[in-house]
Amino acid sequence: MLFFTAVAAWVYMIIPMITRIVVDNIINDIPFAGGFLIATIVALFGGIETLQSHIWLAGLMLVFVTTLQAFFVFVRQRFAALASERIVKRLKDELYDHIQKLPYDYHVKAQTGDLIQRCTSDVETIRIFYHSQLIEIVRAVFMVIFALGAMVSVNIRMTFVSILFLPFVFLFSFVFFRYVKKTFQSQAEKEGEMTTVLQESLSGIRVTRAFGRGRFEMERFIEKNDAYRDVSFRLIHYLGYYWSLSDFLRFTQTAIVLVYGIMQTYQGVITVGELILFNAYVQMMVWPVSQLGRVLTDTGKAQVASNRVYEVLETAAESDNENAVDYDLKGDIVFDDVSFAYEKDKKILDGLSFTVKKGETIAILGATGAGKSTLMHILLRLYDYQTGSITINGKELNLIRKDCLRSKIGMVLQEPFLYSKTIENNLRMAKESVEQDEMIKATNIAAIHDVIEDFEKGYDTLVGEKGVTLSGGQKQRVAIARTLIKNSEILIFDDSLSAVDTETDAEIRAALEKRNKDVTTFIISQRITTLMDADRIFVIDGGILADSGTHQELLGRDGLYSRIWQIQAMLEQDIKMKQSE
Repeated sequence: MLFFTAVAAWVYMIIPMITRIVVDNIINDIPFAGGFLIATIVALFGGIETLQSHIWLAGLMLVFVTTLQAFFVFVRQRFAALASERIVKRLKDELYDHIQKLPYDYHVKAQTGDLIQRCTSDVETIRIFYHSQLIEIVRAVFMVIFALGAMVSVNIRMTFVSILFLPFVFLFSFVFFRYVKKTFQSQAEKEGEMTTVLQESLSGIRVTRAFGRGRFEMERFIEKNDAYRDVSFRLIHYLGYYWSLSDFLRFTQTAIVLVYGIMQTYQGVITVGELILFNAYVQMMVWPVSQLGRVLTDTGKAQVASNRVYEVLETAAESDNENAVDYDLKGDIVFDDVSFAYEKDKKILDGLSFTVKKGETIAILGATGAGKSTLMHILLRLYDYQTGSITINGKELNLIRKDCLRSKIGMVLQEPFLYSKTIENNLRMAKESVEQDEMIKATNIAAIHDVIEDFEKGYDTLVGEKGVTLSGGQKQRVAIARTLIKNSEILIFDDSLSAVDTETDAEIRAALEKRNKDVTTFIISQRITTLMDADRIFVIDGGILADSGTHQELLGRDGLYSRIWQIQAMLEQDIKMKQSE
């Protein structure tokens, strides 16, 4: 692409030379003294004498050179398109792959809309730079070099006059680029904020409708849209000032060349053909140089976009300990004085210690913010514990590869994510090669098979974005079935039965108990009826293990568990009394 940009610029330079030959050597009969290239082209068309007697051949010669130049421009643009598309395709692949490998904490803090902006609009800005702006920069450089070389060979003084304002045009363009760079950064940030609001609003449209907050969301979007408009207007004003002053300098340079050139022609210092040549070359040089301001401005956009993209790419990806290995998770899980804090001096887990035997079902109860979910996140190594020790089957947790760990641990969240695909495709996310019998077995355990069969299209029923076409309980049960298909060695249910009724809850737990005799299972819930059949129940309070034991043992103690049991029992009794009335 760069090579053919140079070639196209070089051939373009020949056109004014041919015009000069037509005016001076053919029309005015001045002796011909062209260089090797021009002499070769003239010879192809029969020489000066033939051109003088058949002047239409001179027009044909111009058509030939112009067509040749157009061909090189076409080839240049083709290579530019290939290069830019391949570069951006590779960049998108690398960006998407890297985002998948970024730490969980990064995604918790990042704005989805801003990430989408970086992966789409910013990448497109980079593509445009490679496709168009890089060509313009290279073309401007070659045009100036070739034109200067040609003009110097004709008349040095006239050349000096022809480039008198070029340094000022270039300097003005460079200063302007430096000045507006921050405005481009601000514009990209405002667009990212607007995209974030749009993405959040569309994702949470049901909540917006349910609470009648449509006007509030509209005002949020208007606020961000106004901010984006204001910075865009400011940028347009800057560009208006630039083009006005740039055009003034360009036209002034052209006027100087014409006035001085006419004087030189009148005095016989240069010929009419040479005046036309200088005027053409000045236009060829001044326009690309003044355009350079626009190109540099757009390059500023590309630089800002590139910085935003590489800000993501340069964020350290998740990594394993260099001694980490794949390992069998079928064994005891031991927490020994484990502490963890998201922020300094604000411990979520504080010296937590317990042992879970292989195949045990452990229920975890605790107030909101007590550290229950954090405990499971650490087990999955979404976060790494800061002090203490965690071992699985005798192996330190941070010496087990994260991919291995997560492939063998199944986790069902309170708000499961379902893709906008069929139910079967969502289930196959866990294991693509799953047999139909195995899939049905998993959905039966999750008490969702009969529900799916009642749908008109059964397992081919299309699930809306985030499972919006299913009820909360149906989504949770599909997510449970998807996790069961994975055949994990450790199962975690993070309040994932909260949206199902108590009867279905009991049915699922009974089926799980029969199936998972060798699988270590953690059940997090605020509903004691969900926890009561577990082998042991851990009560987490303030990041420590406040109590543990079976359901009966904990009821016999005056603690948090027995108090919550009494409250829930009273509520259930009140509900039954009201129903009987």
